Amino acid sequence: MTTLGSVTVMPAIEVRNLVKEYGEHRAVDSVSFEIASGEVYGLLGHNGAGKSTTVEILEGHRSRTSGSLSVLGMDPASAGREFRDRIGIVLQSSAVERELTVRESLDVYGSCYSSPRPADEVIAMVGLEEKANARIGSLSGGQRRRLDLALGIIGDPEVLFLDEPTTGFDPVARRQSWELVERLCAGGMTVLLTTHYLDEAEHLADRVGVLVGGRLVTEGTPEQLMAMSPTTTVSFDLPSGIEISALRLPETAERVGHSVRIETEHPTALLADLTSSAVALGVELPGLTVRRPSLEDVFLAIGNEDDR
Repeated sequence: MTTLGSVTVMPAIEVRNLVKEYGEHRAVDSVSFEIASGEVYGLLGHNGAGKSTTVEILEGHRSRTSGSLSVLGMDPASAGREFRDRIGIVLQSSAVERELTVRESLDVYGSCYSSPRPADEVIAMVGLEEKANARIGSLSGGQRRRLDLALGIIGDPEVLFLDEPTTGFDPVARRQSWELVERLCAGGMTVLLTTHYLDEAEHLADRVGVLVGGRLVTEGTPEQLMAMSPTTTVSFDLPSGIEISALRLPETAERVGHSVRIETEHPTALLADLTSSAVALGVELPGLTVRRPSLEDVFLAIGNEDDR
């Protein structure tokens, strides 16, 4: 629960000690988290970490073994039509009738909701205007994923579950879908996102949680998680005719062919020494880059450490 002044605000999604067991296997192990209204929450983890099971329980499509949860103030396990009317789901794949056109499929799905968005508005939102009257069977893989996203938002949901939403998208389509999610959240929609694209989670998510072996092992903003790894990587190509010993570099510097790579917790001091020695030699440092840890770097480190 969040308190704003004297007003207590209920989270859009609240999960407490969620457990799901299949026989002796515990797929979800005492997971707890909250998602505020209008927030994008990224649930990350390797295949088999428990992401899909957790999301399916929140959608009401799978029962839990124990624990408590609330989505829009309702228990998905017992909620009825009102709950379905207020959520949207974008699955990894859908089975929409291939003979329907894009517009027809949205009309059919929209009829299930009390206040659907106009089909043409949704078609424009996902960039399928030129395919509005095309049969679904004729769409490319990327166009099918756009349609899946359209079907997920046709009911104008308050909570949207996005399961790998940009799989099969080209870079331009991915960026456009990110902009769409940002617009939806600006309008108050809450999003639970699962994705294997860590740059996607870094760009979209207000907060992320990392599942390993069914347990939520860490949680925070992307910036907070990236700050867990203080190492910065500095790299450059050796100038022609210059030996690595001529530059003021720490012993940790690694040379691979003509390239040099250094990991440091003190990038400012390193760059000062490196660039001053290059200036003294009268040379430029081709390909000089300074790269902070990405969310993907931290995610892989967390997973590997927990496995050990």
